Amino acid sequence: MGGDFGPRVTVTAACDALRRHPQLEIVLVGQADAINSHLRRQRGDHLQRLHLIHADDVVPMDEKPSQALRKRQHTSMSKALELVAEGRAQACISAGNTGALMAMSRAVLGMLPCIERPAITTAIPTLKGHSYMLDLGANVDCSAEQLLQFAIMGSVMVEAIEQSERPAIGLLNVGSEQHKGNDQVREASRLIGAHAGLNFIGYLEGDDLFNGRADVIVCDGFVGNIALKSCEGLSKLLVRRVQGSFRRNLYRRLVALLATPILRDLKAQLDPGRLNGASLLGLQGVVIKSHGGANRNYFGYAIDVALEEARMNVPARIRDRVRDEMARCGEQTDPQPF
Repeated sequence: MGGDFGPRVTVTAACDALRRHPQLEIVLVGQADAINSHLRRQRGDHLQRLHLIHADDVVPMDEKPSQALRKRQHTSMSKALELVAEGRAQACISAGNTGALMAMSRAVLGMLPCIERPAITTAIPTLKGHSYMLDLGANVDCSAEQLLQFAIMGSVMVEAIEQSERPAIGLLNVGSEQHKGNDQVREASRLIGAHAGLNFIGYLEGDDLFNGRADVIVCDGFVGNIALKSCEGLSKLLVRRVQGSFRRNLYRRLVALLATPILRDLKAQLDPGRLNGASLLGLQGVVIKSHGGANRNYFGYAIDVALEEARMNVPARIRDRVRDEMARCGEQTDPQPF
């Protein structure tokens, strides 16, 4: 029910995903009348794998997380998360209120052992393909220990999703020298570097984000969110500037016709929507946040991300890896059943 377009996008994207993945089943949670008005336009055998659970209430996009928690029992977001908590679904996907989703996920699913806070991560394009950056806004002020936890979680996710052995981890900083950065970043560097199980390559600067040096880029949510939004804004600027340059006169328009395939490919590579689907790592279940403005295709990408993380059981992998890393460093852990 969330996002800028609600069921108009989510229902059609869900039907598309069912056609792409014959083994997939999807449960749509929300106001039945609104959902059914869009389902009536769908045809095909794939609809047998689509289920509907009614929820009376919806979390508004501008509602404070504390308010959403107070009435969470009756909202579509809460009911969707409860399906994951009860084992009736393997992942939850939402385009709704990010703060409410984060708070409600912690309340309904709970945190993994030894993980203090969830972190938001998503892929960003690089010269070598893409890297994963976290945190992207869930935690604006992080301790060194929490940055270490983000590094472990990011490494595990990349190992599982990308089938990558010992992914390279970089810590975002204002310089590459060891003495640069604030106390938290310098201490985080020491902690991450002390874990032999992590492939820590040191500090990254802002201009390293897109060169592919690191598979995992670690930072606090304040820095990460600003960096991500800046990247999205820059990509839009570049596309518009290139398009504008080709429209200045007739000669350039003729050249643009010849360059159309190249321009189309460039636009696709710079389009942030094709990497839609941010993971909320550290929870006892898979939760994926879609961009609120995602269209049908972009929301489909978020479904694919959820499917892959559920298939690889990323939360269980994170739990086991955190336990192993803490044991390797001699720290006491109290693993819970998962």
